[in-house]
Amino acid sequence: MLQVRNGESEMLGVLFDRYQAPLFNFYARLVGDRGASEDLVQEVFLRILRYRASYQPGTPFRPWIYQIARNARFDHYRKSPPQERFQPEMAPPAAAQDSAQQEQQAELLHRALRELPEDKREILILARFQELKYEEIAGLLGCELNAVKTRVHRALVDLRKAFRRLEQGIRGSGGGSAATDLSLRRSGHEV
Repeated sequence: MLQVRNGESEMLGVLFDRYQAPLFNFYARLVGDRGASEDLVQEVFLRILRYRASYQPGTPFRPWIYQIARNARFDHYRKSPPQERFQPEMAPPAAAQDSAQQEQQAELLHRALRELPEDKREILILARFQELKYEEIAGLLGCELNAVKTRVHRALVDLRKAFRRLEQGIRGSGGGSAATDLSLRRSGHEV
């Protein structure tokens, strides 16, 4: 980023290669709209180029880029509020050779995540899927470290409730039986 800041705009390609997929996944899980996610990723890199002088040498890059990503999303939806609902193909892909039950649980988890309020969904995506450290999230959200821990915990509790409610709905409709006590794991983190 220092090279981009100093005028070597061709180095933006290196940043794009490294951060395009994580940013797309961030947006895809947060907004559930493939087209909007792709547009927002492009907007982030345009803003990096436009606001490169605002990057302070020595500061961590990841929180800085995610702050730009959050601002781009806020601006985008302020101008045109979301019209489309979640697109099923936006669900995180199941690992190869997963059983049907594991795929069903992954889909339920993603649906439960989509049911959370945006602020809770965002903090879980940042912490669990984007794997930002709590300290980075605190800086990004402008709050204390303990507040981040509390917010993540509360969001996980709500996610667990939403998941179990969806799971009960499937059982009640005869759609098969999911595991009774799913430990909702993602990237080695228990939900």
